[in-house]
Amino acid sequence: MAMAGAAAAAGRCLLLSRPSPLRLRLLRAALSTTAPTLIPTSTPAPPPRHELLLERLRLRHLKDASSPGSPNLTPRGKARGGERASQHPPQGKRVEAVESFEELGLGEEVMAALGEMGISKPTEIQCVGVPAVLDGTSVVLGSHTGSGKTLAYLLPLVQLLRRDEAMLGMSMKPRRPRAVVLCPTRELTEQVYRVAKSISHHARFRSTMVSGGTRIRPQEDSLNMPVDMVVGTPGRILDHIKDGNMVYGDIKYLVLDEADTMFDQGFGPDIRKFLAPLKNRASKPGDQGFQTVLVTATMTKAVQKLIDEEFEGIVHLRMSTFQKRVATARHDFIKLTGAENKLEALLQVLEPSLAKGNKVMVFCNTLNSSRAVDHFLTENQIYTVNYHGEVPAEERVENLNKFRKEEGDCPTLVCTDLAARGLDLDVDHVIMFDFPSNSIDYLHRTGRTARMGAKGKVTSLVAKKDVALATRIEEAIKKNESLEALTTDNVRRATNPQSASTKGRSSKSVKTSSALKVVNQKGRRGVVLSSKSSRTPKDTTSTRRRSPPKIQPKATKSAAPRKAKVVKPAKNSVKVSKSKAKPEGRKAKGDVLNKLGTKLSVVGFRGRSSGKSVQSS
Repeated sequence: MAMAGAAAAAGRCLLLSRPSPLRLRLLRAALSTTAPTLIPTSTPAPPPRHELLLERLRLRHLKDASSPGSPNLTPRGKARGGERASQHPPQGKRVEAVESFEELGLGEEVMAALGEMGISKPTEIQCVGVPAVLDGTSVVLGSHTGSGKTLAYLLPLVQLLRRDEAMLGMSMKPRRPRAVVLCPTRELTEQVYRVAKSISHHARFRSTMVSGGTRIRPQEDSLNMPVDMVVGTPGRILDHIKDGNMVYGDIKYLVLDEADTMFDQGFGPDIRKFLAPLKNRASKPGDQGFQTVLVTATMTKAVQKLIDEEFEGIVHLRMSTFQKRVATARHDFIKLTGAENKLEALLQVLEPSLAKGNKVMVFCNTLNSSRAVDHFLTENQIYTVNYHGEVPAEERVENLNKFRKEEGDCPTLVCTDLAARGLDLDVDHVIMFDFPSNSIDYLHRTGRTARMGAKGKVTSLVAKKDVALATRIEEAIKKNESLEALTTDNVRRATNPQSASTKGRSSKSVKTSSALKVVNQKGRRGVVLSSKSSRTPKDTTSTRRRSPPKIQPKATKSAAPRKAKVVKPAKNSVKVSKSKAKPEGRKAKGDVLNKLGTKLSVVGFRGRSSGKSVQSS
């Protein structure tokens, strides 16, 4: 029995050592049903980090969009010609910031450049903008001034250029840039170029700058060398394209920095002229197209409409701070009554700030106002530099460099709104000598201070005519509301519902003013108008013809009492021409002149001294 059992066991071992094909098939079927993990399968490679982050953001935005309080970060449409959403999202929640740029999907070369610049944590706009640009989406990046929008598009663009070189074999060529950044001013062009240059030290790409106000020959030489990115103003870039120094063939990425300024200040035709060949090329079958990035801190409805028409299907990414005050800035409004000297009020605000060693910008609305402030401060031994349209471009750059320097006495920068947009300046205190006419300019002016989380101060000198707009802006700042499209006119209309009656009264005032002007002009020629009948002018005219020229000044003096009689035809009115009387009479004469002068200064002769305006007539 033992021998039989051993033989059977040996037979089974033999069968197992030499299995038949049928047994092999049965064994494989059994294994497939009982142990599926033993069958090797090919697992797909995990997606890149920036795609995972972008997908999480999209899911969060879709989830929030279905809730009552949808966030302010919702796409208006697809990247290139997809379906468009009908409305902009309302103001809402803040985007959760990541802790490092590595989580955004940036490579080692770009990370090394950030390390050299001393930047470790991304801002809100960078957390959203970097993954979106890396994903190839055409976007509008909307965030407050000083929030890091330049790095939000430059960092991913540099990485995309390097990726195209590795995957598509694209390389630098003379006169054929792959990325173009358009800026409205020379100063902003230089600023963006400096940032691109600092990144290129590690990422190994070449950029060049072309802008107006400088010699064109060095720019031609730079474009004739291999180049990846061109940063410039629209007019000068179009000139180089016309002269054959630059061609469209390889342009794949286009950036419009300060896009609202570009469309709002007359750059629209140049931008459309630049876009036309790109759109024509993209419409051809088999073309890769181009990606567009627009950057802005403010946007009116008119500019928004132009952008949506020009860049169909572009995605709007707006931060929670878009068109709102900067949280780290203090805003003070000093309302002037009109009796004080405005220049002296400026000096009282400026001197304590300079005593603390602060860098100060003083904004004016006009060139004449800027010159007056500069002259007054210079007379009071305050070192100033100017920045406005009449200052040559090279001198403007030199003045900015003087203002930026850390050593020695820092000058006070007296400027117009030319310095309000795009300039990255380390400013401690912004003073508005002239209050702006709309909230958009107010936001851009205040954006020169409290940048990238730093603290700052804004002081506004508010004249009587600006009180309504300043009050509305002050209320919006206290409530942390959007400052979109507030102007002096619409605020005045909103606060004055009885506009029709006011308009009627103002028209009467205008008529009175014109009548007074006629009296003055003809009074100088010896003609006196009377409010009773038309015979008086005929009599005075005939008198003037018979009288010799030496008597004409007397006729001018006699015109004053009749003017007083026309303006205020009371029964007990005082005749000024024959007042050689007692001191009491002179006192009464002074009262009448003061009243008349006040009437003239309000209605017809605003800006003159009330007493002198009457006496000179």
